[in-house]
Amino acid sequence: MRVTLRLFASVKSGRYLQPGHPTGLTGLFNHSSPRSALIYIYGSTLERLKTLPEHSVYRQSTEAITKHRLQIIQSIKPEGYEEWAKRAAETLEKYPEAFKPGGTYQYQSIGEEPYVSLRNGGQYESENENENEQLAYPERVEPPAGAPGEMTEMRDIPGWEGQPPLEASQIEDAENQIGAGLIEEVIQVAEGELKLVDTMIESKVWEELEEKPQPGQWDYFARDQHTKPTQEPANK
Repeated sequence: MRVTLRLFASVKSGRYLQPGHPTGLTGLFNHSSPRSALIYIYGSTLERLKTLPEHSVYRQSTEAITKHRLQIIQSIKPEGYEEWAKRAAETLEKYPEAFKPGGTYQYQSIGEEPYVSLRNGGQYESENENENEQLAYPERVEPPAGAPGEMTEMRDIPGWEGQPPLEASQIEDAENQIGAGLIEEVIQVAEGELKLVDTMIESKVWEELEEKPQPGQWDYFARDQHTKPTQEPANK
């Protein structure tokens, strides 16, 4: 149902959604790079989940849905993607120092596809100021002016070339396969999950409770237990 709201969004040349234009949901606007944003966020989530024990139910369930949605997003590739990937690999090879920790860019490989996030750059900004540097997604943005040390010396590196955009029909396909609303809503959920991982790690959710629940404490919340039928069904 929500996907049909795309009909009210501005479409460029009948093929592409205009970034920054309304999606049809109040306060939610078309994302400029939903594919690369989701791949980077999902990749970061999977990396952080590795710090939890393998027996953690939270890790198991979150990994399952994250990998499922990542596979969907990776399977939908924009026109010209192969050519872009070759140019991206050449840039990574040509400027290896720029993609090391502390450099202008942060490199992350998922499968065999190169994905890069710009440090302190890009159009994406998290609501959490401490997360902005980590979640920035690839865009054509020059290194920040006046950056100290190593980063200042990298100003001659050309701006990173973002992935080709997905067509409106491809975005709709991804939305239908994921089944969680518009792609922008999916991104918001992914961002929230990435933040939640750190909270779950801090809380050590895989450990046993210090105080065990009393017998029957949670029975009321079990499925079909809190509401009784108003009358017995008639005998047939």
